[in-house]
Amino acid sequence: MNPTSLRQNALIRATRRAHKSVFAVPLVIVLSACSGSPPDNLGIHDGRLAACPDSPNCVNSQASDARHAIAPLALKGSPEQTQARLKQLLSDEPRGRLVEEAPGYLRAEFSSRLMRFADDVEFMISATQVDVRSASRLGYADFDVNRERIEQLRQRLDE
Repeated sequence: MNPTSLRQNALIRATRRAHKSVFAVPLVIVLSACSGSPPDNLGIHDGRLAACPDSPNCVNSQASDARHAIAPLALKGSPEQTQARLKQLLSDEPRGRLVEEAPGYLRAEFSSRLMRFADDVEFMISATQVDVRSASRLGYADFDVNRERIEQLRQRLDE
């Protein structure tokens, strides 16, 4: 290769690298914002948790359809003891944090490992059971992540 070709090849390689970083930085910024903000319908309304949307990225123990339905959690001792135990379990969860607490109610936010997608998880603790709702903020499918999270919490609560 002649010196001109070597310089051209070096320039092409450097330009490719520069373009990659020019596109990569905004892409990372956009994707890091995938958490979104919490929906307005979270919490207890008329003695119920919010219904799941039509998308399959939500489970709710109060849902009547099979796609979204999940069994409520059993109490472990009194409702107050159960709430304290759930708080402890949530504090031990990686990428999870408790964001709201009231008597008979807990809400936590979880983020996915790679893309930091946010999920909202709610617990309504009554005198007989713990109703749960776990839903992704964004997207359509969650590959059963919300269902698996609740089932893992159920197992840990039963220990």
